[in-house]
Amino acid sequence: MTNNSSPAPPVGGFQEIDGRRLFVHRSGIGGPAVVFLPGASAVGLDYFLVQQRVSEFTTAVVYDRGGTGYSDSLPLPRTAAEVAAELHELLRAQGIPGPYVLVAHSLGGLYAHRFAQLHPQDVAGLVWLDALHRDWDDFMPPTASLAAAERMADLEQMKKLRPTLRDEYADMYAAYPEHLRRALIDARTSDEWLRVGVAERTGLGELADELRAGPGLPDVPLIALTVLGSDPAGQEMHDGRKRMDAALVSSVPRGEQRFLSGTGHHRLCFDHPDAVVQAIRDVIDRATRP
Repeated sequence: MTNNSSPAPPVGGFQEIDGRRLFVHRSGIGGPAVVFLPGASAVGLDYFLVQQRVSEFTTAVVYDRGGTGYSDSLPLPRTAAEVAAELHELLRAQGIPGPYVLVAHSLGGLYAHRFAQLHPQDVAGLVWLDALHRDWDDFMPPTASLAAAERMADLEQMKKLRPTLRDEYADMYAAYPEHLRRALIDARTSDEWLRVGVAERTGLGELADELRAGPGLPDVPLIALTVLGSDPAGQEMHDGRKRMDAALVSSVPRGEQRFLSGTGHHRLCFDHPDAVVQAIRDVIDRATRP
């Protein structure tokens, strides 16, 4: 179903999958290709500056899941299997051969894990950007459970925060080319994109259940970047994240955890692009080492 009301992307283009358009922007050459999986409310172009640096040494791909960003509309939420199958089809349609290094941020972690369950032979490595985990509730206080996050997804509240969000996005995109910066600020604060961000935060428990029914991560290099929060009120949650990512990297033979300070969950690629690019480069080096 085409979303005729969706704004035109300021860069990149579309790939048709099952009669729907998916936004995709690729740059660079070589492999293994690096694919960015956005978090909820995020879009592929949130990783644009990191993508441009990664494209200096390999193929780098950003995209928007069906129903999000510049891609055509779909009912949300979706199963992780649907999202993983869609991404697999997109990469094949674009002629980008696997295996891939998946760079997953926030909600993108659940989709990356499902992709790895369904297509383990197509995963060369993983970079976890403060990403969600299927055992989230085992590490978090009840007030930060997946169910609690679903209850907090409030569209009307997001609309009330629009002026604050515009200021935040203006700061986040400060280093972007002006035509990208303006387009993204307007789109990210539009009613439709706010609605999509809320919709993707529903059904988180079902996604976790879906992943727990499948295997763990494959034996590939994995680097997890964990944000160290500075808010004392959220210390229990920050400690839970540290323990969760530590358990994640210990579940694979070639896992490593690295910590980021002076940033927040949504800003890590903007505040620490060097650390993100270095993690990607290191995973590629380890994946291609004889």
